[in-house]
Amino acid sequence: MNNAEFVYLLGMIIGKGMIVRNSVKTEIRIEIPHKNLIVENKDARLSVKASLLDIKNILEPLIDTRINVVTGKGRTTISFTKNSSDFLIREINRYLKNEVSYQEFRIPGEVFQSPTDIKKEFLSGLADVTAHIRRSNNYLCTKNAPCYGHRVYIEIPKNWFLTIDIANLLLELDIPVHTINWGHPNTRDPNLRDYKKGRYNTWIREHQIKIFADEFEKVGFRIIHKMEILSSLAEHNRREWDRFVKLKIEKARSEAQKEKWEKLLGRLDVIHHRFYWQTKFASKKKPIHPLEKDERIPEVLRGRHFDSWKEMAEILGYPRK
Repeated sequence: MNNAEFVYLLGMIIGKGMIVRNSVKTEIRIEIPHKNLIVENKDARLSVKASLLDIKNILEPLIDTRINVVTGKGRTTISFTKNSSDFLIREINRYLKNEVSYQEFRIPGEVFQSPTDIKKEFLSGLADVTAHIRRSNNYLCTKNAPCYGHRVYIEIPKNWFLTIDIANLLLELDIPVHTINWGHPNTRDPNLRDYKKGRYNTWIREHQIKIFADEFEKVGFRIIHKMEILSSLAEHNRREWDRFVKLKIEKARSEAQKEKWEKLLGRLDVIHHRFYWQTKFASKKKPIHPLEKDERIPEVLRGRHFDSWKEMAEILGYPRK
């Protein structure tokens, strides 16, 4: 697999695509969400519109037909239709094992076996339709302290195993996942607050893969406003980390402490480039949730209790290295 345009398209389909087929024609639909019209002072809808000009120029020669674009509230849908016997359609069906929805798709093994640039192209296509980045997606940022924890959120509805596939493909690129907020009662309702109020289904949400902006910059976006925000917040993380380190140097009580912190200038990777097995596991125990046996949880997790997202990730196939 070495066709960058095809792999980018495949990433978009797997991330947020639907396939509508019959014996004669097959339609491919891809949804590009833009939840908010204005994101970090950028017009998301105009950005998507401008980006689609580039995307159409890239993809239309590949698919050899026109791409239709429909913009609605909070989303833009692109689609194209071809004969079901067309080689491109047959290839898409083969890689997706004839599944029809992003809720069932998996990343094909051929993507994992591809060169680095192809893996990045696939993830860029997937991220363009599933990922969100904004200043509020941060980790442990307080009002006046240096804030170097801005993150990208990749949101995957219902598809537990695609979530793990993405984590493993990022691992292939040496990009750590910071956390995964699973759509599971132990992570979405850890203290049973919703359950005790009779809200029994609030835990059924998308799975959120959270990655520090300075790490995800290695992949990037083709959607213009997303890439601009990513670059800005990645640089913000690096700048704020150095501000944090300089404050530590100023307050150092010994030459040894000062030297220790001086070595960390420009080294944000020391705290952000860490995989889950290189960080502490949660010591706080969560209460047993009555919905841990819910049928909507994959069988391999059903009926088990988890105190950390890491335990679920490891069981689902995101292995320690």
